[in-house]
Amino acid sequence: MARVAGVDIPNEKNVNIALTSIFGIGRSTADKIVKAVKIESLSKVKDLTEDQLQDLRDIIEREYLVEGELRTTISSNIKRLMDLGTYRGLRHRRGLPVRGQRTHTNARTRKGPRKTVGAIKSE
Repeated sequence: MARVAGVDIPNEKNVNIALTSIFGIGRSTADKIVKAVKIESLSKVKDLTEDQLQDLRDIIEREYLVEGELRTTISSNIKRLMDLGTYRGLRHRRGLPVRGQRTHTNARTRKGPRKTVGAIKSE
């Protein structure tokens, strides 16, 4: 397995698909990286030379925020919103949907399992 940005990328996949296993790199970003390195996007990771892998590592390290750095940046941005007391920060703090979704019936992913209120006691 080739190691790029601290992540083992799968050998059997095409290069642009394998790069998406790195947190912070999606399909379009992976395509841009592959074009910049001048690698055929249909080539498998196992067929890449060490020089091509090094070029991939260099471009990702130099131009993109990925993995730990990106996670740190995202969490610090959320923490900043919470500290400022913005609406979005309050929604994060309360564990509710942040982007305007309804919460009356849905939002179970953010709110967690139902907490039944006023259940009838059986004696």
